[in-house]
Amino acid sequence: MSRIRLCFLGTPEFAVTSLKALLDDEHFEVVGVVTQPDRPAGRKLQLTPSPVKVLAISRGLKVLSPESLKQNELIIDSIRLWNAEVAVVVAFGQILTEDFMKIFNFGAVNIHGSILPRWRGAAPIQRALEAGDKESGVTLQKIVKKLDAGDILGIRRLSLDENINAQELHDQLALLGADLLRVELMDYLRGNLAGIPQDESQVTVAKKIDKREAEIQWGKTASEIHNKVRAFVMGPGTFTLWQGKKLKIHKTKVVSISAQTKDVGCIAEIKDSSFVIQCGTGHLEILEVQPESRNRMSSEDFLKGQSLKTGAVFQ
Repeated sequence: MSRIRLCFLGTPEFAVTSLKALLDDEHFEVVGVVTQPDRPAGRKLQLTPSPVKVLAISRGLKVLSPESLKQNELIIDSIRLWNAEVAVVVAFGQILTEDFMKIFNFGAVNIHGSILPRWRGAAPIQRALEAGDKESGVTLQKIVKKLDAGDILGIRRLSLDENINAQELHDQLALLGADLLRVELMDYLRGNLAGIPQDESQVTVAKKIDKREAEIQWGKTASEIHNKVRAFVMGPGTFTLWQGKKLKIHKTKVVSISAQTKDVGCIAEIKDSSFVIQCGTGHLEILEVQPESRNRMSSEDFLKGQSLKTGAVFQ
């Protein structure tokens, strides 16, 4: 079988892993890459190319970076000239039109960071951890007009422990997604694999994260707060107020799930290298923090510069 000509659409690091896998696979020929435009980044807000664009240019690939593919005939015509047989989409960041997908004989497929139909939408990794899911994974699906609703071509599953954070899960799922492209994508293109429709009764939605969700509500259970902290590691993070200033909470551990010995938000215990806060139900140990305008640090280092006392209140 001749090499499959494909168009790759992706933007962040999650997509880089898949693009590398396709470039290194002798069964595929990546004829062009579409990614988001350069965006301001860093303190100086310098225009910075996406991770996918950096890799694509380093490999000598054709790259397009449109603000939108919708009603962009010049870009669409350029992609059409690539004569790709299939489009592979991994965290691209734009909605594709049906007309765009018709360019390719095999349509378009997508790697999604959840076990569909659970967690369709913008933030599947974060919402899975926030909900305390015990299992996650990635799905290879056909792209259809309805968001993340296409037939499933393959799934890779991963058991979750209670302390894995979003960045760690992100990195593991990126590898599993690349494996789906090496195996199930090729089986689909060879005609050896048919898609399986999703069970609409099992759909949950991973809505986009709002920065207003970042403030910790100590009236929640210790497990709920812990899950939010580890889920929001990739952004926007979580914070509480200490002496009128924001204190970001980067890493926590559930100490108990039922005990209540202090008022909500109070320091219940101060240890040598951490401190414990009373939640609505249970206790949460704070392991890593970041005071306002300072670098991330261990709770042990934070305690050295603070005169925390049992009973003090975080809001």
